[in-house]
Amino acid sequence: MSCKNEKEKTVEKQDQKPMNILFIAIDDLRPELGCYDARQVKSPSIDKLAKEAIVFDRAYCNIPVCGASRASLLTGILPTKTRFIDFRAKAEEDVPNAKTLPGIFKDAGYTSISNGKIFHYNKDAQEASWSRSPWMPDGGHRVSHDPTTTEVLTKSGNGRVYEAPEVDNSAYPDHKIAQKTINDLRELKASGEPFFMACGFFRPHMPFYAPKKYWDLYDRDSIEIADNRHLPENAPELLRGSGEFKSYSFGSYKPNTEEFHKMMRHGYYACVSYVDELVGEVISELESLDLAENTIVVIWGDHGWHLGEHEFWGKHNTLHNALQVPLIIKVPRKVKGQHSKALVETVDLYATLCDLANLETPDYIMGKSFKSVLDNPKQSFRENIYARFKKADAIVTEDFTYSLYENGDEMLYNRKLDPDENKNVAADDTYKDKLEDMRKALKIRQEQARSYR
Repeated sequence: MSCKNEKEKTVEKQDQKPMNILFIAIDDLRPELGCYDARQVKSPSIDKLAKEAIVFDRAYCNIPVCGASRASLLTGILPTKTRFIDFRAKAEEDVPNAKTLPGIFKDAGYTSISNGKIFHYNKDAQEASWSRSPWMPDGGHRVSHDPTTTEVLTKSGNGRVYEAPEVDNSAYPDHKIAQKTINDLRELKASGEPFFMACGFFRPHMPFYAPKKYWDLYDRDSIEIADNRHLPENAPELLRGSGEFKSYSFGSYKPNTEEFHKMMRHGYYACVSYVDELVGEVISELESLDLAENTIVVIWGDHGWHLGEHEFWGKHNTLHNALQVPLIIKVPRKVKGQHSKALVETVDLYATLCDLANLETPDYIMGKSFKSVLDNPKQSFRENIYARFKKADAIVTEDFTYSLYENGDEMLYNRKLDPDENKNVAADDTYKDKLEDMRKALKIRQEQARSYR
């Protein structure tokens, strides 16, 4: 009988220990990263992690707005007309008896920690979810370091939508979130406690404030803007873009101009690069503490975002750009450096992480574990994705996106032929059978969503 070598013994020991979770949320981040072939964006840290992970090319949120999306993900429960409606949604109000994802780990003996923005309201479900009081840096996402920014305030109290001061990384709250997480990781390493560490960054959420060096990574004149700056053909009247960006001052820029589009994209990209470096610092510390080989790392965005497509900026509708999210998962000793085309939705993360950690889940949760996809990224998973926002319910399949509004209006896009969703074909007789299939699929998912009591 051959003796096991030291490497095999180490792996065996790691397999016997509880698997830690590093759960990184990035606010308003769509799949605008190098690892998603967004060639204009500089995101070296996340791209490096992606080479050790599985990148999900077809991941979607269930509600394209932060508060509701996070409450849904963290409880494993789908939205309805009366549950998880907008950014003000709270898990403790909408589903007061539900066990949260961090709560499951906490009850299993893990130290569960929330730094930055995880739930939209960091005190939401805090007693049931976290081992310590959730931590949030002072000031929030509107902290400014350029006096010009606040010379003109809008009625909402917001200043300019952009600033690029000559300041260090430490000037903005996201740096403090990274440092708090790093310090907590050091403490957990010393204690040896298994952990569920949630780290939530604000950027690239508006306003686009980041140190000048991140703006300097990009040549604005070279930034390519959307080439479909028009509403989709045959779009229903109820299709809207987010009005959130209008709550900021635009300085000397005028909306709908090429200069405005370039400035907004420049700001978004600068903020992505800033938060990318902070993510890299957290991952680097995890590795230097020798925790990486026993820690599942998850990077996710809470919803999609329009970057000027259809003249929309932000989320708040059921078009593809508002629904698709980045999702990158690194599981030690599993397949790495691959992309998966499997359809997954953010409500599935609850079941998946519990499955990976061998923890039981409540029988009412609506997500499904895609652990098998992490073993074999080439396999399919879901037939469709369900999402809703305000007056519209939506279904996404491999080739189509479908939306049904409360007034009966419909949208159907053939993304295989029309990936940018420029033509609504719901009234085209050619798609009569497909439309009926999508209606039936939607009814089934709506019934599932309503099944929670």
